[in-house]
Amino acid sequence: MAVTRASLVDAPREGRGPLKIGIVSPYGYPHPGGVNEHVRFTYEAMTGMGHDVWIITSKYGRERESEGHVIRLGTGWAAPANGSVGRVTLGLRFKKQAREVLEEHEFDILHFHEPFVPFLSPTMLDQSSTVNIATFHAFGGFSPSYWIGRRFAGHLAAKLGGRIAVSGAARHFINRYFPGDYQIIPNGVDMDRFTSAQPFEELRDGRTLNILFVGRLEERKGLIHLLKAYHRLRKRKVDARLLVIGAGPKLREYKRFVGLRGIRDVEFLGRVSDTEKVRYFASADIYCAPNTGQESFGIVLLEAMAAGVPIVASDIHGFKRVVERNVQGLLVEPRNPRALAAALYALARDPDMRHEMGDAGRVRAPEFTWDRVTERIVDYYYEVRERVLATGR
Repeated sequence: MAVTRASLVDAPREGRGPLKIGIVSPYGYPHPGGVNEHVRFTYEAMTGMGHDVWIITSKYGRERESEGHVIRLGTGWAAPANGSVGRVTLGLRFKKQAREVLEEHEFDILHFHEPFVPFLSPTMLDQSSTVNIATFHAFGGFSPSYWIGRRFAGHLAAKLGGRIAVSGAARHFINRYFPGDYQIIPNGVDMDRFTSAQPFEELRDGRTLNILFVGRLEERKGLIHLLKAYHRLRKRKVDARLLVIGAGPKLREYKRFVGLRGIRDVEFLGRVSDTEKVRYFASADIYCAPNTGQESFGIVLLEAMAAGVPIVASDIHGFKRVVERNVQGLLVEPRNPRALAAALYALARDPDMRHEMGDAGRVRAPEFTWDRVTERIVDYYYEVRERVLATGR
């Protein structure tokens, strides 16, 4: 459905003045996850810029239906997707609730994160008569759900006035199913948290090398390959410890792997708070991202760079635009523990290389601050809104 020119002409917020923005997240904000982190930081930055921003999301468990500037519709459920765990939102009164929210708030912009994730986002988009913009985060191989869904979601895609992809990999992936013009605006990092963090003193003894992994314990994050590589590293008499942050379905399997082989100094830390996480980054000597693929962007690599930690990462599409080869880190063939161990060994034996790569990360990371990223997003809002105003489409 086209946005009517008259409705925009009559809107009180024109040009470059403050906007009323609705950010739609189907992932149960504020539950942990890369998309919700994106939502949180852009919400804070936009609010700081003087815009009136609301978050529209789903409810999990006994959460309140509304809380401050967070509006919750329907109930979210976990579902397997893209080698990980996705979300599906269900509700009996979706359409009516969506219409009521949109009529009450009269948003200038609705910004959808993954607009085709069922069923919150498609319902909101279907009911919207304002300027709709979407950000696409996912990357992967062939997607049966998108292949089937494109036949039914074509009218929804036509309602998007603007499309953002967080990386070239994400743009390539979504463009296969919904061709169009996509603006690449990356994810960001909260520099202040990482540059001011204090390390854990007990981890900075000056002798033991700290290798850090952060991620969900599932196959595509590749921890099993890091465990095999770390086992090789210990056999080469490198004094190191492996710090594993995260939880997931493979935890028991990974602990069994470590126990059966007698691999020493592997610490499974589980989920940690944001404050603890940045302190672990400050304590790390090397950050390792052994992901097997299906990553559109490496937020955690930005965090390592902001903390000044050199990186060993898989050479996959989603990481190449974040880490420059042999500058902020070493890129190795995915699913190759031998190559991973060789890269870790090279950094372990060369403190000067670690120092140089860490410094290079600190230099590059400010390009991705949330303030800069959000400024680009808001500029795109104005650009799209002005175009819609001019064309009525």
